[in-house]
Amino acid sequence: MLTLLGPAGRFCDGVSRRSFLKVGGLALGGLGLADLLAMEAKAGTRSAKSVILVYLSGGLAHQDTFDLKPDAPAEVRGEFQPIATRVPGVRIGELLPMTAASLDKIAVLRAVVGQRDEHSSYQNLTGYQMGTAQREGRPNFGSVIAKVKGPLDPVVPPFIDLAPVMQHKPYNSPDAGLLGTVYNGAKLGGGEELNLLRPEPALATRIAGRRGLLDRFDQFRRQVDSSGLEGMDGSYQRAFEALTTNKVAHALDVEREDPRLRDRYGKGSAKHLGDGAPMWNDQLLIARRLVEAGARCVTVAYGFWDTHGNNFKYLKQHLPLFDMGISALVEDVYARGLDRDVTICVCSEFGRTPKINKDAGRDHWAPVACALMAGGGMNVGQVVGATDKQGGHAVAGEVHFQDLLATIYHNLGIDPHGAVPDKSGRPTPILPGTARPIQALIG
Repeated sequence: MLTLLGPAGRFCDGVSRRSFLKVGGLALGGLGLADLLAMEAKAGTRSAKSVILVYLSGGLAHQDTFDLKPDAPAEVRGEFQPIATRVPGVRIGELLPMTAASLDKIAVLRAVVGQRDEHSSYQNLTGYQMGTAQREGRPNFGSVIAKVKGPLDPVVPPFIDLAPVMQHKPYNSPDAGLLGTVYNGAKLGGGEELNLLRPEPALATRIAGRRGLLDRFDQFRRQVDSSGLEGMDGSYQRAFEALTTNKVAHALDVEREDPRLRDRYGKGSAKHLGDGAPMWNDQLLIARRLVEAGARCVTVAYGFWDTHGNNFKYLKQHLPLFDMGISALVEDVYARGLDRDVTICVCSEFGRTPKINKDAGRDHWAPVACALMAGGGMNVGQVVGATDKQGGHAVAGEVHFQDLLATIYHNLGIDPHGAVPDKSGRPTPILPGTARPIQALIG
């Protein structure tokens, strides 16, 4: 992971000695830039398909956003009214007017099933529940994409994780598991490490001035594990050259965008909400810039939606920024002509209870949840699936949570029923045979 900053003990320009060793090894997660360049040299034909997945930590209340039940009893329907959308006959929550105006570019999945009541990103990002994923070493779907497809651009990591480190550890992104650390996502989670990557004239000088330290560090590594570094000299040289091109740094620099577009996204804040993710809308814009620069998969952790108490007050405070950011991302991808190649998925670990609790909140509800998908050349502008009158269970068009990843894999040209070799070369199924791309979207 690209954790460029670290604990105390710093050089004169503010970079810690421990962190520089990470820079010296160019460790983008386990996926070193030099490793990426070596992978790229072996890669065959590559397509430009990519995905942005936005993970909503905590569990979004589907009854108050995308599956309102205005005819249900007061203890179920809540405070919000449905509003019309760009899709005739489809209504969503009143706090989402920008999303409503963009719904012709979005598919709303109202009957996502199969999830467990567990606060973690594993179900969304590996396709397996947390215990299974940890026990069996199931990889992050971005790691699968990096393994199967390889880098699209030699200086852009194929899998970039923008999620910051969250206090509740299971919210944090799973690693590459049995695929090995070389396929971990490049960790660009935010804060100071993004500032270090911003283009600056002194960057090349600072890197060149540390070549000697890198050489000594690599000599030590060769003594410890010579077999792992054989033949890497050329790739390390190219890695240095790649850093001085600033391509990833430019993609991270949202100030290069038209200020009007950045304002359209809504900037948000890097400050964490609860023990989950921040609502940092700049990261949504960065995600689009990264896939345009050549990343195959970008993941974003966004917001904190565990509304056991004061659900309606909380959503009034936070849904307007969600509305701005998600609708802007969708509109931006379509406006730039990326909608055939870039798949967008917005999902959470579960839904919320139909019945409002004594604290004006909604508790965990695993039987059904909502998700959004857009782009990817899919059939959008529709609602897939339906729930009962209280929003508690699927009654039509149910979609298993594994089907979301199956659809993403399909869009990127990866067989979700295929196998990927682990770090020992043994084939491992990507998803169970029961997982299916969502036919309503791709048929």
